[in-house]
Amino acid sequence: MSAEPATLAAFTDNVDTVSTLEAIEEVRLAAQAGGRIERLMVRQGDKVAAGQILLVLDQAQARADVARLQAEVQTNKVNYERYEYLVRQGAASAFQRDEFRQRYLSSREELVARRADLAFRDLKAPIAGVVGDVQVKQGDVITAGAPFTTIIRNDRLMARVDVPAVFADRLRVGQALILMNPSSNQPMALGRVGSLDPGVVAGTQSLLAKAEFDNPGGLLRNGLRTRTRLVLDSRQELSVPFGAVTQISGQSFVYEVGGLADLERRPGRADLAAARKLPAGTTFALQTPVQLGPLQDNRYPVIKGLQPGARVITTNLINLRNGAAVKVK
Repeated sequence: MSAEPATLAAFTDNVDTVSTLEAIEEVRLAAQAGGRIERLMVRQGDKVAAGQILLVLDQAQARADVARLQAEVQTNKVNYERYEYLVRQGAASAFQRDEFRQRYLSSREELVARRADLAFRDLKAPIAGVVGDVQVKQGDVITAGAPFTTIIRNDRLMARVDVPAVFADRLRVGQALILMNPSSNQPMALGRVGSLDPGVVAGTQSLLAKAEFDNPGGLLRNGLRTRTRLVLDSRQELSVPFGAVTQISGQSFVYEVGGLADLERRPGRADLAAARKLPAGTTFALQTPVQLGPLQDNRYPVIKGLQPGARVITTNLINLRNGAAVKVK
């Protein structure tokens, strides 16, 4: 049969809850100018770099508008200057002059704005990230300010975690936060608490903690709700494997490996007379009551009953009894 020593292992106090993932950077894009989409150069899910062209507008109408406005500005300027002269000669009123001046200034401002539209023929990505739902297609006419997609930086995400307020006095910035795979219950990513809300949400009696996570493989998604494990405390404790423990009437036991002298110090129901007839050096199974903590990672923390270095049997426990001679591999 097999045995192994009781050893120190890491045990934690955890709070399991649910968190929502958010992109640290998410930009909702709207057209900066109007026009017909001449070229649409991205699709949903594409990765883009900052400054990369997303779409190109056909701005023939904008160029025509600029030409028309240039002519209007020139006409309005001439009219304004003429009435300015007539006012000085007493042949026209200041009211008429001011009306033509306002027309001139308004048309000039409109020309400046329309010329600026021509500078936005190429619509570019303001940040690097992944393109979301593209709400337009090539050939569509869009107007300035019309939303058409989002860009999400998906390589790093933030988790918003609602922690029950009863744990508020144990929460600290820097504590480990583990995202758990909902299907396998295995860790997916490890982060650290970066900030804690100073107030408790009255309705839910929870405290908001935030942590950031690297997402190099893109497995995590913006908006995903996932199970989260917040590690409140971590410590080293003497431990034994799950396979070394038996229970009788609610009491936990392990079988230590010991010699004849160990058996004589705590015989229990062992047949000492028979044991003393065995060859020197024979080892025995010593049934030992122990007090254990909650199982973690297939090991029990030992609160009471064992000393460090004690060897415990891990196989064939069902056939063992206190004082049985054993051969340990």
